[in-house]
Amino acid sequence: MTSTSKKLAAEFIGTFWLVLGGCGSAILAANFPGAGAENSLGIGLVGVSLAFGLTVLTMAYAIGHISGCHLNPAVSLGLWAGGRFSAAELPGYIIAQTLGAIVAAAALSYIAYGSIGGDGGLASNGYAELSPSGRGLASGFTTEIIMTFMFLIIILGATADRAPAGFAPIAIGLGLTLIHLISIPVTNTSVNPARSTGPALLEGGAAIGQLWLFWVAPIVGAIAAGFAYRWLDSTE
Repeated sequence: MTSTSKKLAAEFIGTFWLVLGGCGSAILAANFPGAGAENSLGIGLVGVSLAFGLTVLTMAYAIGHISGCHLNPAVSLGLWAGGRFSAAELPGYIIAQTLGAIVAAAALSYIAYGSIGGDGGLASNGYAELSPSGRGLASGFTTEIIMTFMFLIIILGATADRAPAGFAPIAIGLGLTLIHLISIPVTNTSVNPARSTGPALLEGGAAIGQLWLFWVAPIVGAIAAGFAYRWLDSTE
C-alpha cells in the first residue's frame, strides 16, 4: 500500500505539472512573445487546450497508480461524492494540490517575467473584465458548474470497474481538452480550484477578488456529478 506521504507528494508534483504546462503554454506559447501579433508560431486556443489535456494524460500514466492523479480539489470531492475516495484523505490532497499550483505559478512567473510575482499575467481565471470575451458572473458561474460536472462524469465513467481497462487517461485528457476548447473564452477555464489559486495569488488584485467563484462553482459541479454518477452506475 502506498504511504500517505507518497500520495501527497505525487499530487503536489502532478498539480505542479498541470499548472506549469497548461498556464505556461498560455503565457509563453499562445502568441509567442516578441514575434509580433501575426506570428504563425503561436499555438493559440487549440494548443493551450491540448496542453492542459496533455498534462493530465501524462500524469495519469505517471502517478495514477500512486495517488489516483486527482490534481484538483474538485476532482477529489467529486470522487468522494461518487463513493470512490475517503473523506479522511480530502484535506491532505487539497492542500498538496493547492501548494503544487502555487509553486508552479511562482516558477512560471520567474520564467516569464524574471521575478516571482512580477508584472505580468499568469493565465488567471475570471469573469466580467477578467473574462477573455467579457462574459459576466452568471455566465462564468454556470460554465464552471457545467464543465466540472461533465469532467467528473468522464472521470467516474472512464475509471469505473466496468469501463475498458487502460484507456482512462486518454478519455480524461481529451475530456479536459474539450472543456478548454469550449470555456477558455468564458472564464479562461478553471474547473480546478487549485489551478485558479496559484496564478491568482501571484497576480493579486482582481484575480484574488474573483477567486471565490473558481472554488465554489467547480466544487458544486463536481459533487453533483459524483452523486449523479453513483446513481447512474448503480445496478438497482
